[in-house]
Amino acid sequence: MGMNVAITGVGVVSALGFSPTELVDRLVAGDLAIRETPWTADDPDRFEYWAPIEGFRPPEWIRSKIDGIDPFAQHAGAAVTSALLDAGLEHLDELRTATVVGSAKTGTQTLERAQFDVERDGRAAAPPKLMIKVWPNMAAAQIAMNWGLHGPCLTLSTACASSLDAIGFGARMVASGQVDVALVGGTEGGLAWGVGDDGFVPASAYARYGYGMGGAVTDASRACLPFDVDRSGMVMGEGSGMFVLESAEHARRRGARVHAWVQGWGTSSEAYHPSTPNPSGEWERLAMELAIGEAETAPDRIDVLAAHSTGTPKGDTAEIAAINGFFGGPGCEVSVSSIKGTLGHPAGGAGALGLASALEGMHRGIVVQTGGTTNPEPGIDFDLVLHEPRKRDVDWIQVNAFGFGGQNASLVVSREAQGRL
Repeated sequence: MGMNVAITGVGVVSALGFSPTELVDRLVAGDLAIRETPWTADDPDRFEYWAPIEGFRPPEWIRSKIDGIDPFAQHAGAAVTSALLDAGLEHLDELRTATVVGSAKTGTQTLERAQFDVERDGRAAAPPKLMIKVWPNMAAAQIAMNWGLHGPCLTLSTACASSLDAIGFGARMVASGQVDVALVGGTEGGLAWGVGDDGFVPASAYARYGYGMGGAVTDASRACLPFDVDRSGMVMGEGSGMFVLESAEHARRRGARVHAWVQGWGTSSEAYHPSTPNPSGEWERLAMELAIGEAETAPDRIDVLAAHSTGTPKGDTAEIAAINGFFGGPGCEVSVSSIKGTLGHPAGGAGALGLASALEGMHRGIVVQTGGTTNPEPGIDFDLVLHEPRKRDVDWIQVNAFGFGGQNASLVVSREAQGRL
């Protein structure tokens, strides 16, 4: 009957808002988080885009020690604080609570900034707290330290699949009885950190476009076009989605409100290419099949698929093949959308923010549209939601996240618990 792990709290930090409600409101309105980078704004021959977070204010526990917490960990800390408030969970058992956080880039940009400062100003410019800021485990560690948690404290880094793998792994820990509660999700941050008027440009940004990950377009609204014939590349973003997971018994005992139930998680490896998926989509499809199998349901019960689609030609081609094959082609009734055309690509936080927006849509009875896309790939044999939200009763959601290195993850959640608990 699937895992039946309760989602009781949802927290969001994104370039389109700091709650699931605000995120979906702005997605529905077609607000665009994507904008031109400052280092190309005055260059008539170059256009590069990103989707940075603006107006973020960390909670007090972070502000009190902010010089030792990197933006990627700040975003996770703020999102988990919101998720716990949403769950109404004031007490966490220090040994029976797990923390599992996924991230891809972690403190990369802080490290790049530090190297720039040292090369310009000498070794005294090296930040003394650099290592405790940028190491990948520090988002999970800071969360555990703030709430005094001594249970499992884990970090997963599976590129853009990181957050779904963290959610799935944490859900399995709850389902197995190892813990009662898991604080799970994914995060990225620091996209615009340190970028000012002193000449610093992160090397990773130059490398991204040099590698062909972005297209030469002059309109920010056309910079990322999921599943569109005219797609040309991805736009990097940042943000975090964090969730409170509880066992059915723990949630019932305290009378918790349950948003939805994690039922299945699938993960697979392409073993094909560092950045390009197998065009057949067979290994992405395998991750989807494994998630459905653990959920003990069938593809035709899925109402909404939150697709990974980043707007890259090779990535979209593989995912289209996977979705077509998984859901059976023509006549498929699943509604598919991707939020990256307006939100950008939050890398390790992407799957979590896709899940958060799909859950909010489920409660509203809508499927959020795929922003920016107007000319869908003719090979699509599924219902791609375009132009405006689709009204729909949603009981089952599947979320995809596929990353560099051939890291594939898929998650299945249901509105109601399955079987008798």
